[in-house]
Parts: sequence; structure tokens; C-alpha cells
Amino acid sequence: MLTIRRRAAAGLALALAAGTGRAQAQTTPQTGQTPQEAWPARPVRIIVPSAPGGGADFTARVFGRFLERRGQPVVVENRPGAGAVIGTDAAKSMPADGHNFVLATNSTHAANPFLFKKLPYDPVRDFAMVGLFGSFASILVTDARAPYRTVAELVAAAKAKQGGLFFGYYSSSSRVPAELLREATGTELTGVSYRNVTQILTDLRGGEVAFAFLDALSAAPALQEGSGLRALATSAPQRNPRRAEIPAVAETLPGFAMEGWMGLAAPAATPPALLARANAAMAEAVAAPEVRNAFEEQGLTPRSLGLDAARDFLAADTARWREWVRIARIEPE
Repeated sequence: MLTIRRRAAAGLALALAAGTGRAQAQTTPQTGQTPQEAWPARPVRIIVPSAPGGGADFTARVFGRFLERRGQPVVVENRPGAGAVIGTDAAKSMPADGHNFVLATNSTHAANPFLFKKLPYDPVRDFAMVGLFGSFASILVTDARAPYRTVAELVAAAKAKQGGLFFGYYSSSSRVPAELLREATGTELTGVSYRNVTQILTDLRGGEVAFAFLDALSAAPALQEGSGLRALATSAPQRNPRRAEIPAVAETLPGFAMEGWMGLAAPAATPPALLARANAAMAEAVAAPEVRNAFEEQGLTPRSLGLDAARDFLAADTARWREWVRIARIEPE
């Protein structure tokens, strides 16, 4: 039986096999446009403001391989650091020529304005939303040897332990659900900041932190058989049919729900016509069975939005994150 990661790799292999090579893509673009009108007309660059191997990196590379069918290479550049601020800030100054993008997420474009006192970029002023790839939940993960197997048992352990429990986090999608859990249950939970998922996984297995909420895309490979980790719950409103064995936190705490998303943004001055072509390519990718399967296997629920709908979605999600950060009582850094 293939592992989750192998199945995802197999899906990507199918995506590449479905194309007939770069040279042919240049003469018969899938968009139906003439070579002069074809997009992309030059190499595409996608900055991922997080480390290789995470959910954002996976999403960008799946899309990049799909987009290469159109005859141009796609360069995925990882620029991690400072809660995704470093890479996102760098992306705002890229040429606005319709071939430069940043892998936008709920952290970079909806939550960070409320998590940092001085954010060097403005998600609305400095960027144009291109579209969405999909949404994802965060998975509450513990060491497999931990004495708690449910959310209720975790909460009870936190209440019984003087000083509560420690949790690890590396992004807004990782920190906010833990803080909401603390607020909803009145327990003592203390967050420990990490640079990336790998460091958290090491400390989870070593007992340095009791639990962590991992974005579903990072949790999928981390929870393979023999990993030494256990999934207790998902932050989604209900169980994911593909991971039906993982209950929702809402089954213990009614109304508890928090989801993140993956998308694409471009420098603000990018011409609308080129934004529209990139948006259409995203929609085509999300509709492709091999891309959908790769996303779903890794915990990303595919979702496509047009340009106007993507802008409206960002505005609404920014309001949601403002409220979540307020409820969680997180002070801006």
C-alpha cells in the first residue's frame, strides 16, 4: 500500500505524464491562445515565504509542475523567516510583469497584520490577489506515547498539571487554534515558538512540548505509520472524509472551527489582463484530477475563485483573523 507521500508523488507523475513535453506545449498552448498571446511568455517565479517541505512549498511545486506544461519553467524560491514576513516582503518588490508571484496564505495576507506591530508590507496595498488553491485545517498532534488520546483527556491533563502544558507553534495556523483551545477551556497552555515544522516534530517526540497544531499539509507526511505521533483532532468544523478517523475539536467543544488557505498573489501593479490569465491557470490546475488528488492526499481541500471573488474572500478572512487573534488574546510582536 502506497504511503501518503508516495501517492502524492504518483499524482504528480501523472500530471507530468499528461503533458507531452515543453516543446509541444509551446506550439499548442492549452489555453487555445496564439503563441504571441500565450501566457506564460517567460519563466515564472513563485516565492514561498517558508521552508522547503512544508505545506506552502508543496502547493507551489504542485502548481509549478502543472504550469510547466505551458512551455515555460517555473522557479520556486523558498525565502523563510519571521513568520513568513521576510519572503512576503521581498515579493512585493518583484517585477509586476505577470510572471512573479508569492505563495499567499492566511498567515501572510490575513493574520500577520494583527500579529505584528510593524508589518513591512500591506497585503492589500502591495499585492493583488490572484486566486485560491484550497483551504486546510490544522491537526492537533501529540507524541504517540502521551497519556491522552482525546481532546477531553488533553484538557484534563492541562488542568491537572501545575503550570499547564506547553505547545509548539510556527505560524498563525499553528498558534491561533491552540490559543483558542486555551481560551475555550480555561486551561493553562503556554506556546513555544519554532522556526519550522521539523523542529516541532523533534520536540514533540522528545517530550519538550505536549502538543502542536500542524497545518494538514505538514501533518499528512508527519503522521505516517511508525512516525511516533498521534493525531487527536482537526480544527475544521467537521471530520474530513479522507481522514474520518480524526475527530473534530468541535465534537468536544461545539462551535470550535478554524481553517487556513493557500493561494497566489502578485505585485500590486501587475496588469489585470495578466492577473486574469494566471487566475485561469490556477482554476485549470485545481480542476485537473491529478492535481486535486495530490492536494487532497496532503490535506488541502481544493477551491477555486475568480479575481473578484478572491479579493472579497481575502477581505472576509482578514476580518475573521482579526477576531480570532482578539479572542486568543495574542499581543502583536
